[in-house]
Amino acid sequence: MKKIAVSLALAAAMALPVVALANGNPQTKSAMTANGCFACHAVTHKVVGPAYGWVAYTFAHKPGADVKLAHKIISGGAGRWNAWTGGIPMPPHPQLTLAQAEQMADWVLAQKPIAPPKP
Repeated sequence: MKKIAVSLALAAAMALPVVALANGNPQTKSAMTANGCFACHAVTHKVVGPAYGWVAYTFAHKPGADVKLAHKIISGGAGRWNAWTGGIPMPPHPQLTLAQAEQMADWVLAQKPIAPPKP
């Protein structure tokens, strides 16, 4: 009887969808959700803006990447990702402090790097 219960529990667990967990501080991810970041971005694929994994790949090991991305989060803009976004700009987030934006940039850079597909 115990073997049947264990087998059923394992089968049920394997039937559940696998959810990829994002790297980085969960509190920062919550703040990003509250500020609408996930309306346009996802970790592994393009929504409107580039996948966070693409950003992590592009800026991995570049000095000052966190500060550069923080300023982009605050000021918004377009350019680097136009081939993937069709030129749709990222809106500015002036309500964020530089420290908050840097935490968000650090969260993005902590994601598993994924090479962007060819545009």
